[in-house]
Amino acid sequence: MRVDLIVKNIGEIVTPVSSKEPLGGELQGKLTTIKEGLIAVKDEKIVALGPEKELLTQLEISPQTEVIDAQERAVIPGFVDPHTHLVYAGCRHEEFLWKLQGKDYIEILEQGGGILSTVNRTRKIPEEKLFEISKERALEAFRMGTTTIEIKSGYGLDEKTELKMLKVIKKIDEETPLDVVSTYLGAHAIPPEFKEKREKYIELIKEEMLFKVKGLAQFIDVFCDKGAFSYGESKEILHRAKNLGFSLKIHADELSNSGGSKLAGELGAISADHLENIDSEGIDYMKRAGVIAVLLPGTSFFLKLKSHAPARRLIEAGIPIALATDHNPGTSPILSQAIIMGLGIFLLNLLPEEALVAVTKNAAHAIGLGDRLGSLEPGKQADFLILNTHSFVHIPYEFGRDLVEIVVKKGKVYRVR
Repeated sequence: MRVDLIVKNIGEIVTPVSSKEPLGGELQGKLTTIKEGLIAVKDEKIVALGPEKELLTQLEISPQTEVIDAQERAVIPGFVDPHTHLVYAGCRHEEFLWKLQGKDYIEILEQGGGILSTVNRTRKIPEEKLFEISKERALEAFRMGTTTIEIKSGYGLDEKTELKMLKVIKKIDEETPLDVVSTYLGAHAIPPEFKEKREKYIELIKEEMLFKVKGLAQFIDVFCDKGAFSYGESKEILHRAKNLGFSLKIHADELSNSGGSKLAGELGAISADHLENIDSEGIDYMKRAGVIAVLLPGTSFFLKLKSHAPARRLIEAGIPIALATDHNPGTSPILSQAIIMGLGIFLLNLLPEEALVAVTKNAAHAIGLGDRLGSLEPGKQADFLILNTHSFVHIPYEFGRDLVEIVVKKGKVYRVR
């Protein structure tokens, strides 16, 4: 078999087990490990992987074949980040200082900070400048191993800026190596000009914006929580979006038990995200509907929340868990899924195997790409990482150290270190 790329002398290939569905319950941490392995790529896809001694004689190496010696290092799937707010202008480091002084998120919102301060800056910045700064964030995440990323709008809250953000997201997909999935989050907050007429803003989303984002957004999301949108308001928007053919996501039960997880189950959302305050009813609804739990430990860590998402309860219920950075300027400026893996282990009590599944296979399913991404097997897209270590366990073990040495994206090799 003639191939485009061979990675040989791999110490261990570690990947979630092959499955058409996300891995939940006892399967959450189920991995396949191949020692002394080899991966072969042709036409952007994996065509063979397994023990090097078995495969090497079956492959045709031409002068055009790129051969990489992994030097006994570990290889894992590329990270998938299924929840980010990567496109925005400015920062909110002042709020970071306020938080350290004891002010909570709701207090900061009431003082004009939070989401609306970023909205103001994002509305003012020209589209090309917004693209430049957002592209650099995306490339930084790529250098740290994220090969596929979801990006939300939601820092415009008006037609002009929301469409500007979605166009920037599309351009990042076109002009960087990453696969990018876009989500319209017009229901992120009530914009200041609709402060006294929130019903009209909800109507604007339902009857105008959902039509205008067709072709630009793959998912519709709503921030269903205290200080944002109520259960009833969220249901109105998401029900309308579902009838228009959109797939659904929901910010659920982050700051309070808002009923967002229950709503995710009722409407068949692909994921419910955050879940720090989920209750048994929400877990039951998610389980019955097959909703993936996207947990964001970087946010609860950064906000110094007293409670974290109950990962072990969700696993015991059989709900598949994904992990994401929630990258945004106010509550989680983290870009590294490796760091999020560590926080998932140290804060949410996940095992390393469970955390790896959560940032690869289950994360891919949480953005509708589990059929081609998130695990290493023949036929899947050739997205994988060569680590500067012999075992993937060193990602949490050496917490905070960037161990990604080479990123392979669609079979193309990027030496990032």
